[in-house]
Amino acid sequence: MTNGKTGMTYAQAGVDIDAGNALVERIKPAAKRTDRPGTVSGLGGFGALFDLKAAGYNDPVLVAATDGVGTKLRIAIDTGLVDGVGIDLVAMCVNDLVCQGAEPLFFLDYFATGKLETEVAARVIEGIAEGCLRSGAALIGGETAEMPGMYPAGDFDLAGFAVGAMERGGALPADVAVGDVLLGLASDGVHSNGYSLVRKLVELSGIDWDAACPWGAGTLGEQLLTPTRLYVRPALAAVKAGGVHGLAHITGGGLTENLPRVLPEGMGATIDLSAWALPDIFRWMRGVGDIAEAEMLKTFNCGIGMVAVVAADRADALTDLLTQAGETVLRLGHVTDTPGMHYEGRLV
Repeated sequence: MTNGKTGMTYAQAGVDIDAGNALVERIKPAAKRTDRPGTVSGLGGFGALFDLKAAGYNDPVLVAATDGVGTKLRIAIDTGLVDGVGIDLVAMCVNDLVCQGAEPLFFLDYFATGKLETEVAARVIEGIAEGCLRSGAALIGGETAEMPGMYPAGDFDLAGFAVGAMERGGALPADVAVGDVLLGLASDGVHSNGYSLVRKLVELSGIDWDAACPWGAGTLGEQLLTPTRLYVRPALAAVKAGGVHGLAHITGGGLTENLPRVLPEGMGATIDLSAWALPDIFRWMRGVGDIAEAEMLKTFNCGIGMVAVVAADRADALTDLLTQAGETVLRLGHVTDTPGMHYEGRLV
């Protein structure tokens, strides 16, 4: 029936279906680059399929992880430097999976915004695809939600979901023993934790995001948006080589909270804080906020993004393997029979 009225449309309510469709077409090539053995379907279906048998598993156990980027997004949105947060999103999930002994297989993302800006969303999701490519995971699906009235203009939020697998019996941690050596893998900066404090410190400093960085090249915003390092391929190679008893991803809670998660009840760890130099970015933040050492160690990674708990007689060989894989490896300390975290020396 026609009465001369066109009526309200979804677009007039603030949701642009055509923009969503255009985004899917834009990101299809990036997602396609991440295809790996086991990938069955591309983007656009109601669900995504993955074939575990084609991925090479005989008796697999699935492992799942989900995470976000946190208030680091605020800096990315305010500066317009959104290209790296997709890598952060992937890293926060797949670095956790590998700590269970699992190989990441596939990834799905959730992008939510008040009004879809196709170019911004595409840059973010292309970053997600890059993170997947680097970690061997297929980007096989996701959801873009345009929700008028839920987010201020220009804002968006991200969540990520990763699924990995391992053969039954391969779960970590396993066989952690007193005397095991702690190998630290260097971080690429702050990664994606502690940014509520980071932003307070920047506010306290009075330095703008686009000002020259006080400790390194580029702007302050660029330095603080350095993506989280992906440890998946080197860590899996070390696990396959043998002698890795546990892996700890150093995220929120720092060394103080994360390393104990892989230690059996009744055991602890001794770490020599003088075994590595505190990176300049953390020195700067410590100075601006007059932050106590204990607070630094339970808030930030302080330069160590992953810790491998390894058999003492395999420490040298695994150090060589990880170094050849491109990691900076630091011998931090050892597992003890005294519960809790025990620090020697000082962060310098």
